[in-house]
Amino acid sequence: TSGQIESRTTGLSIDTDYLVHGSNKAWTNIQYNSSAPGILDSLNAASVADTAAGEYTVTLSNNMVNSSYVCVANQQDFAVEHQSPTLSASTFTMRLIADSSGARADIGNGTNSFAIVTGELA
Repeated sequence: TSGQIESRTTGLSIDTDYLVHGSNKAWTNIQYNSSAPGILDSLNAASVADTAAGEYTVTLSNNMVNSSYVCVANQQDFAVEHQSPTLSASTFTMRLIADSSGARADIGNGTNSFAIVTGELA
């Protein structure tokens, strides 16, 4: 049997058997307040943690089949480092670049970041 993915806002869910390989399996809209990240809305994202300066790890509600999926991230007013993404079957990490120096930095209040995950669920 398969799992369920539930909307954080509507409470509606869909059986993972109905999701086609390659379609979005997770997305998240994260907002940062007082240097603490929080999920504003998402699909298949259970939590977000501030794991280092400019580094945020999202834990998925339902695992991916492996760590070879695609995660595309975007950040309001910051660049997102894509050279060395950290992906596991259950988490992905976004690294935020503060300026042209390439330094990672935590971001300020009210700033949002967004991520989309495609691939195959476990």
